[in-house]
Amino acid sequence: MSTVNNPARFSITLLLAGALTLGLTAPAQATPPDIPSTATASSELAALTVASEGSMTGYSRDLFPHWTTVSGTCNTRETVLKRDGTNVVTDSNCAATSGRWYSPYDGATWSAASDVDIDHIVPLAEAWRSGASSWTTSRRQSFANDLSGPQLIAVTDNVNQAKGDQDPALWKPPLTSYWCTYAKMWVHTKYRWGLKVNSAEKTALQSMLGRC
Repeated sequence: MSTVNNPARFSITLLLAGALTLGLTAPAQATPPDIPSTATASSELAALTVASEGSMTGYSRDLFPHWTTVSGTCNTRETVLKRDGTNVVTDSNCAATSGRWYSPYDGATWSAASDVDIDHIVPLAEAWRSGASSWTTSRRQSFANDLSGPQLIAVTDNVNQAKGDQDPALWKPPLTSYWCTYAKMWVHTKYRWGLKVNSAEKTALQSMLGRC
């Protein structure tokens, strides 16, 4: 029996076609790699050392060299823009000339790369206060350009600027629906890199994971 002669089947076909069309045109949501399960994140949070934050003495962003070259003319920022965007077109210098980016922090979609920042989930200054002050510059560079874990994500620039170097006790993404994922990324990054948490930060993270 043909689809045209079967109204129910024809309707299902149209619905599937519509879903596929939406899937192709909707902007991809930024999804960094290696986001752990809730159970894993909870176990990792329990394993983190709880301690008061260190001082900012001696801190400089220059001690965390970024954005380094990843491949050809593409640096870390450009690589994340391509990873997290939809239909991203780049020029000969790997700069994004067009595309669409959905920011999971606030639900906004952007069509200009200049409106998008690459956020360090765990800010560089926060890492410094949590143990990175004792690292070598090479290790800090690896942290600042970490593409293998959930440490880098493309988000709305002014939202990232509002976050600054604050931990989850002081700042959370505007979209509460993203708190669970944000907490899992934050915990896993600190766990992977052996960084500490303070007590207020740990309490906030436990509450956020409770939304998962």
